[in-house]
Amino acid sequence: MTQLDASTRKDLRPIEDVAELSDYLASGCKPKDQWRIGTEHEKFGFLRDTTKPLPFSGDRSIQAVLEGLSAKFGWERLEEEGNLVALKKEGASITLEPGGQFELSGAPLRTVQETCSEVTKHLREVEAVAGPLDVGFIGLGAAPFWTRDDMPKVPKPRYTIMRKYMPTRGDLGLDMMHRTATVQVNLDFSSEADMVKKFRTSLALQPIATALFANSPLTEGKPNGFRSWRAHIWTDTDPDRTGMLNFVFDDDFGFERYREYMLDVPMYFVWRDGEYFDATGCSFRDFLKGECPAAPGQLPNIEDWKDHLSTAFPEVRLKTFLEMRGADSGSWGRICALPAFWVGLLYDQESLDAAWELVKDWTAEERVALRPEAAKNGMSGEVGNIRIKDVAARALELSRAGLKRRAELDAAGTDETGFLNPLREIVDTGQSFACQFLREFEEGADAKTLFERYAF
Repeated sequence: MTQLDASTRKDLRPIEDVAELSDYLASGCKPKDQWRIGTEHEKFGFLRDTTKPLPFSGDRSIQAVLEGLSAKFGWERLEEEGNLVALKKEGASITLEPGGQFELSGAPLRTVQETCSEVTKHLREVEAVAGPLDVGFIGLGAAPFWTRDDMPKVPKPRYTIMRKYMPTRGDLGLDMMHRTATVQVNLDFSSEADMVKKFRTSLALQPIATALFANSPLTEGKPNGFRSWRAHIWTDTDPDRTGMLNFVFDDDFGFERYREYMLDVPMYFVWRDGEYFDATGCSFRDFLKGECPAAPGQLPNIEDWKDHLSTAFPEVRLKTFLEMRGADSGSWGRICALPAFWVGLLYDQESLDAAWELVKDWTAEERVALRPEAAKNGMSGEVGNIRIKDVAARALELSRAGLKRRAELDAAGTDETGFLNPLREIVDTGQSFACQFLREFEEGADAKTLFERYAF
């Protein structure tokens, strides 16, 4: 059993030069043959007999499932303040979001087939443990029937700080924390120029991914007027750390420019000697000057910078890789479709060049407007002359061609293009899963019916 603490950080030297921060981002550059795919997905646990959220503790609980996965499948336990809050094994981890959402952060893998096999194995392990407890899991962008108060509250100190801070920055931050779930993919870059092109292209196209994967049309048992309520929530969470980042399209954008952005993003916390200290109101720029009240007179180290990078939530996020953050969580097929979609677009140069040509003339106003438009109207959304369905169709074509040229074959000789099939019907019909889910609800399907029908 591993206890989460800060003991490994005590002897890290303080950051002496701001250039170290951008150098850290640049350290992610790697040759193409070393590019990997890291897929993450979140899901909601529920009690099958009542369809209530899975509580944090008890005989049928989040803790019980984590305990079972550790005992049955050899996952290493990670505790925080005496609570089991995470597991890790073979480069992957299982963590908890603030409302108890289970997240698999997959290992960096070479092909979409490998990452989808990892998802399959994980879901089978979860079912083997959860099934005997009469517990289920479902992938949706937002909880369709539960109130904020219904959700469990994972007792992690960093989440306590966030729960206090979020209502000061937007009306829906607590909903983001407790009632949303996503699937994302983390991808590599070879150079600063490659990072910039991938960042710009994928950021412009995030609303298209939002529309394709829209999966959250209900809130507290009623239609909410959105195809992706999860995406809408992000528009009213915290303007200091979310959004479309128009500066990414400026001529001077690169690692240093992203560093400057992050230096001014307000901090959440400082971790020292095994404790989280509330650092809200302090910027990392203040911390570099030794002027952060949470750590008076102290200077940050590189682990503090890594922590801070994880507390910004733009639609694409830069660490030592790029994170695609625009999609609702979904079924097994859509979890696998997301990495396929982005790998086909970004890991093939011809498709990347064509995708950039598709979006490069969009104005900042159009890019910003596409985000709420996709959240509300999904595939039928339009901004000026940009029709989301048309862009999605072209992007899917480019992705399929990119995967075809990658020619990564499994043991049966099958390439990665088949993982895009769930998106083909969405593009052809202009109807995301949100439309199907909403239609079934309006035709009389109740929570129990829908959860049983679409649970993993």
